[in-house]
Amino acid sequence: MPALLAQAEEIMSPCMQRLLLQLWQEWRELEVQIEATTGEIERIANHDLACQRLLDVPGVGPLVATALVAAVGNGSAFARGRDFAAWLGLVPRQSSTGGKPRLLGISKRGNPYLRRLFLHGARSVISHANRDTHPLAPWIKSLASRAHRNVLIVALANKLARAAWAVLATGAPYRAVYPPAAAAV
Repeated sequence: MPALLAQAEEIMSPCMQRLLLQLWQEWRELEVQIEATTGEIERIANHDLACQRLLDVPGVGPLVATALVAAVGNGSAFARGRDFAAWLGLVPRQSSTGGKPRLLGISKRGNPYLRRLFLHGARSVISHANRDTHPLAPWIKSLASRAHRNVLIVALANKLARAAWAVLATGAPYRAVYPPAAAAV
């Protein structure tokens, strides 16, 4: 953008130059505001004990941790992690008739903002986790070999949400120990 503004007199009218300069200044102001807000969220996450424990969960950063603590507090409103994942809408929607259950896409009930954050966190884990050394690697590989990528993302988001609930509800730190993936039958 600075290079374009330097050549503006040669290639643009004065009106267009002013508009472009205004847009550039607004962009820089927004960047400063975004950095300030990001810094504030990171400070809050670093000073809150629950957020600090949540930061150890894969796919959970300062934004997810602070949003989760703000939405559910210590997680005592849910009896189990399964209930929390269902509240987020990270479970299959069910339609049963004639005694035959049909599982459809995710229910999308509950808090759409937190659900979106957990889905993005799961995408990040799948994209950036070293598939050889990450504790979730065997589970991810096993599911990736037999399910669509979006199903894998939702399943991992469900797993991460349950882990986050456990960290909140028990007050214990996150433990990254998982049993080996079960063999496909």
